[in-house]
Amino acid sequence: MGPTRKPNVCRRLSRRALGFFSGDAGAVQRTNLGILRALVCQESTKFKNVWTTHSKSPIAYERGRIYFDNYRCCVSSVASEPRKLYEMPKCSKSEKIEDALLWECPVILELGHSSRSHRSQISSEQRLSIDPAGRPSTACLAVPCSVPCSTFFTHRDSGDQQKGDICLSPQIFGNVTDATLSHGILIVMYGSGLVRLYSFQAITEQFMQQKLDLGCACRWGGTAGTVGEAPFGIPCNIKLTDTPPLLFEVSSLENAFQIGGHPWHYIITPNKKKQKGVFHICALKDNSLAKNGIQEMECCSLESDWIYFHPDASGRIIHVGPNQVKVLKLNEIENNSGQHQISEDFVILANRENKNENLPTVTASGRVIKKKFNLLDDDPEQETFKIVDYEDELDLLSVVAVTQIDAEGKAHLDFHCNEYGTLLKSIPLVESWDVTYSHEVYFDRDLVLHIEQKPSRVFSCYVYQMVCDPGEEEETTNSS
Repeated sequence: MGPTRKPNVCRRLSRRALGFFSGDAGAVQRTNLGILRALVCQESTKFKNVWTTHSKSPIAYERGRIYFDNYRCCVSSVASEPRKLYEMPKCSKSEKIEDALLWECPVILELGHSSRSHRSQISSEQRLSIDPAGRPSTACLAVPCSVPCSTFFTHRDSGDQQKGDICLSPQIFGNVTDATLSHGILIVMYGSGLVRLYSFQAITEQFMQQKLDLGCACRWGGTAGTVGEAPFGIPCNIKLTDTPPLLFEVSSLENAFQIGGHPWHYIITPNKKKQKGVFHICALKDNSLAKNGIQEMECCSLESDWIYFHPDASGRIIHVGPNQVKVLKLNEIENNSGQHQISEDFVILANRENKNENLPTVTASGRVIKKKFNLLDDDPEQETFKIVDYEDELDLLSVVAVTQIDAEGKAHLDFHCNEYGTLLKSIPLVESWDVTYSHEVYFDRDLVLHIEQKPSRVFSCYVYQMVCDPGEEEETTNSS
């Protein structure tokens, strides 16, 4: 027998978080999140505006962190009042922060014994060093862009071992208008509405010229440097000399194409302008249309309704219009295992009065009004749904509803049960909501964050945090 290998405590802890044991850390976390959900939705809980700030540059939010000045300044929103985590030095005049890579994965710490062991490293094929303050090490990132002769983009999916740039030349792919990578699939789009899917793994195996590791020394084209650091950057290490095997192609209006459901289905809009707002749900295996698979919301509005697969991995579909949110489910047809049907799971309706019923039928002079004109479904004076999102940890649907009377717009954020659609909580937003501005609203555990872009590139950020009203709690205790 060889020497006994000592167990790695960190690896055991990481496995516990994935739920390998009964009563493990994963079970405890789920219990805690259930308690938090009950606290969030109880009547005495309020969401208080604790912080408001304004900026001349875009504001971004991701997992409890607010980023300012093109990601140069990072503020934590987790504390009772947001506080600055770090601020990177200003760039020289020759440099500019173009974009940021926000990377997350299950963390497994490799504890070393070197003099630099105060720096933790995420165990992965590509390691990203982080100092104790949470600042990432310097890296040169490439982003998708189009040039006259080809489209370049960088694959940055942390789940894959191979990293690098790809050049989509017109000689191989034709005139590409856009391209992206998702779940190991290369998605290529064309101006005609055509969408083509290729296996990225097959492309890397067949066409990668040299494997590159971020942070490692490399010699490329007669130049030596470190991969990911300026000015060397990330070489274009995948060169396609032939068209890779095609997995799937479909034509859709404005390249709109989504995959999801159980089994796999896709959603498209037929590639004709008059079909805008009509969605077809089809099986991926044979392109067959699901029963009731043509979804068209009967609404008269300036802005189009939108549809997407539910992010909770239930295989359901969310269809949002100005005055209703439909959650649809995909079921197998009885006695027909080869076909599926679409049916309603539940519907959330806006709180509206039927103003058409109150319209006069006779003028003041006694003349009969023969025709009545309907209001638009997204008329700003009626409650209209603007944002629908899903909080995965609390299993809640969050819906932003807005009503604008004269110049004053008021919004509220509603929490609905993700399983049944029941309204559980409504939170008024204190700031005015102008429907002509761009808005983003994030609900993250016990935090609500509203980012607004006003004219002249003025960005505002409003942070709400959960608080329990002690007055109401005391009143409830005394009455019991």
